[in-house]
Amino acid sequence: MIVCQKYEVFFITIDFYPNDLLLLCQSKLNIFMKYKSINPRFIIVFSVILFAAFTRLLPHWPNFTPIAAMALFAGTYFDRKQYAFALPIAAMFISDLVIGLHANMPAVYISFAITVLIGMTIRKKVNVGSVVLASFSSSVIFFLITNFASWLASPFYPQTITGLAECYLAGLMFFQDTTYGLSFYLNDLIGTLFFSAVFYGSFYLVQMRFPVLDKSRF
Repeated sequence: MIVCQKYEVFFITIDFYPNDLLLLCQSKLNIFMKYKSINPRFIIVFSVILFAAFTRLLPHWPNFTPIAAMALFAGTYFDRKQYAFALPIAAMFISDLVIGLHANMPAVYISFAITVLIGMTIRKKVNVGSVVLASFSSSVIFFLITNFASWLASPFYPQTITGLAECYLAGLMFFQDTTYGLSFYLNDLIGTLFFSAVFYGSFYLVQMRFPVLDKSRF
């Protein structure tokens, strides 16, 4: 009787152990599938985004930042939309917490999101011409949206078409001092073109050296 009881316990252990092992393997597989997009390509693109966010903390001309270039780059090389929007926006917001929050942030983030969409449009045709055009377009959109928001919130310009035109003109002329670069708009345009050349050019050279990066889409 005692032997039979021991055998029964042993049998039950043997019978259920494969099922437990199967469940354990399945759970580990689910975790792996969940994070399978974290590959060398993902790490490189995300590192560029972190670098871009960090450079905002360094001394620079007003508006001469890699923000638009970072948004374009993320839109181009993140296949998953949730990554393309969430990761660069999160990196930007963290740097904003360090630099300081401001009333015009919604307009900045809206233009940032539109720039990500522009980056998505050149995914299948990344070359010098498409990157330059995307950089120019993103700078124009950023200028139009942020100055429009400034006009809405500013007591210095009348809430008319004439007042809006005056606000845009002031934005074009703002910072016309070599100490602060060229102007509010030109600083942004030159910065976007410069950092886009750095990000896209560097990634192109890395892909040429390691072709597997072009295959590991995510």
